[in-house]
Amino acid sequence: MTQAELRLCSLLLQEHFGEIVEKVGNSLLRTGPRPLRLLVGDTGLLPDQVKKALCVLIQHNLALYEVQPRGSVEYEARSERILRILRYPRYIYTAKTLYGDPGELLVEELLLHGHLPMSRAVARVADRLTETMEDGKSMDYAEVSSTFARLADTHFIQRCPTVPESPQTAEAPPPPAPALAITEKDMYIVPRLGLVGKGKRRHSCDEEEEGERKAKRQKQEGGSSETPLDDGIYWQVNLERFHQHFRDQALVSAVASRMDQTGSEVVRTMLRMSEVTTASGASHTQPLSSNEIFRSLPAGYNIGKQVLDQYLALLADDPLEFVGKSGDSGGGTYTVSILWGGTQSLWAAPGPFPHPSLTPLPPHRFGSRCARIFRLLLRKKHLEQKQVEDFAMIPAKEAKDMLYRMLSENLVSLQEIPKTPDHAPSRTFYLYTVNVMAAARMLLHRCYKSVANLIERRQHEMRENKRLLEKSQRVEAILASMQATGAEAAQLQEVEEMITGPERQQLETLKRNVNKIDASENQVDETIFVLESFIESTMKRP
Repeated sequence: MTQAELRLCSLLLQEHFGEIVEKVGNSLLRTGPRPLRLLVGDTGLLPDQVKKALCVLIQHNLALYEVQPRGSVEYEARSERILRILRYPRYIYTAKTLYGDPGELLVEELLLHGHLPMSRAVARVADRLTETMEDGKSMDYAEVSSTFARLADTHFIQRCPTVPESPQTAEAPPPPAPALAITEKDMYIVPRLGLVGKGKRRHSCDEEEEGERKAKRQKQEGGSSETPLDDGIYWQVNLERFHQHFRDQALVSAVASRMDQTGSEVVRTMLRMSEVTTASGASHTQPLSSNEIFRSLPAGYNIGKQVLDQYLALLADDPLEFVGKSGDSGGGTYTVSILWGGTQSLWAAPGPFPHPSLTPLPPHRFGSRCARIFRLLLRKKHLEQKQVEDFAMIPAKEAKDMLYRMLSENLVSLQEIPKTPDHAPSRTFYLYTVNVMAAARMLLHRCYKSVANLIERRQHEMRENKRLLEKSQRVEAILASMQATGAEAAQLQEVEEMITGPERQQLETLKRNVNKIDASENQVDETIFVLESFIESTMKRP
């Protein structure tokens, strides 16, 4: 794990879970798997604090535990899962695009709590949606439950592993930690709860506190309401399914830019037909015949079977290997290359450069001429300095300077090919080339540093304007309470004037800066996803 990743993970844990969880998570990231006793000694926290921090990390799938042969339990942080916190806004927005407001809030609640039972998630989302509706209207539980079932059917959410039921003998002691497991077929089965009800609006603070005290008293007296039907069945967000959707979208866009809209719709249909049957992490979709694809095309695309076969043949013959063909009997079967085709789509972007995620440094750090050389080396693989000058049409002095600058940044590498065994410089070819994997890893490292810098900048902006933000929140709270009691317009205006003109302008500037930083984080995370997908697919490539 690099220092940039460690720094970014620590910042994410601190921002979302607080200092205590950040201390425990940082200790696990630095030292690897450790038992509770060593964690307490390393962090300097109380044992109870460390236990609660570990509970938070495990609740959100940010840490794992494993029982050792001698009976002790070791805890391990999942750095790759912590970094996924950056992508939470994108998951939520995708759910909103596909399933509307109920889907958005369901995914948001599951990400916010780590995992939840279906009944609780549906009730919370129905209450939140009711708050946004007009007076007299409310959200029905059945509608939210339907969206929940659709999310599970398309594998965007899944059940959490549970403790398997096994007969316990009186002599056998309980294990130090439970072993959780779940079968593939049970992972997406939605329990039939038959939830009936409507969302409730939030009451006043006094009524809320009274309700909480009443519920607590009932629990202590043992008179709480009956146990829900899905007690013990928890659900979580399937992040890998979202990543598959992102790759599918990139692949469809690449086919559309390389061929046309009809070709992209053919690929979209193939992906839609096998989105649930394709295993997570698979390199290809399930094989499909041309007849199956033809029957599944959208009604708006009135293309014949012969035209479809021509499109499939073009896609199969494309050097970017979007679609693969196997066998010729019955017209053959076709598969979509999910990993390799999706990341090869980076090279299908129109313009003088490949996908901007793979070549941000040459155009932005070294100028357009360096980008031209970089693109040339990507295409030609190996070139001497004289060949670079001729092909790129750049003067010798400038080409030499640019190559050495990129060489010092590890963007290009130099390969020596001697003519004789003595490696004499006069009898040696010096070829420049691009190690794409090394360049992608270096860019990924810089992206992690960039996101960490953005987070620290946002925290600095908030600290610098902390008193002004607190004053603004107090004024808003006063205005809300006065509006609820029916105050006059003159009184409301008097309260609003507690924030002066310069202070209001400063708040607008702060809001604009924070929005820019948030947008930049999301853009850099898109680049991180592209680079991670490229590295993963290249390593899996046979």
